[in-house]
Amino acid sequence: MADEQEIMCKLESIKEIRNKTLQMEKIKARLKAEFEALESEERHLKEYKQEMDLLLQEKMAHVEELRLIHADINVMENTIKQSENDLNKLLESTRRLHDEYKPLKEHVDALRMTLGLQRLPDLCEEEEKLSLEPACHVTSKFTEMHLYALYVKPRAGPGTPKSQNGSKMNEERESTWNSADHNPTPWPE
Repeated sequence: MADEQEIMCKLESIKEIRNKTLQMEKIKARLKAEFEALESEERHLKEYKQEMDLLLQEKMAHVEELRLIHADINVMENTIKQSENDLNKLLESTRRLHDEYKPLKEHVDALRMTLGLQRLPDLCEEEEKLSLEPACHVTSKFTEMHLYALYVKPRAGPGTPKSQNGSKMNEERESTWNSADHNPTPWPE
């Protein structure tokens, strides 16, 4: 009887060993699968981080590109403003020169006529550049102007009487300016 009990105990131990071994094998297989998943996830994470680094580098490149574009825009805006200022100064200078030239030419023409000579040709007849071609067509995001070098509206002198609408512009200049709008000629007479 003791032998049978010993054999039964051994069989029970073998059965338990078998069950525990099967349980260990299952856990071992799950551990192996988990380790493989872990290694795979680590590889993916490494790839994700590399991709993120590349995206950040690309982002910084675009940020720098945008910064350079903004800097170029600022430079261009300043250049346009400076060019508009230079153009306005040139237009004012052209107007002043014309104001000096016109009475001088009229005086010379009057003297020539007293001697029976023909009048001198007008500037527009002598030079093509002094015709109705626009000096510049300026368009910026701040202003839009059509500027004609020879059609700067002259300012009235201090002794010029006021016209009907209240501005200090004599009638001759006002009519010359208005007629230039409808039927432009290179120089107001």
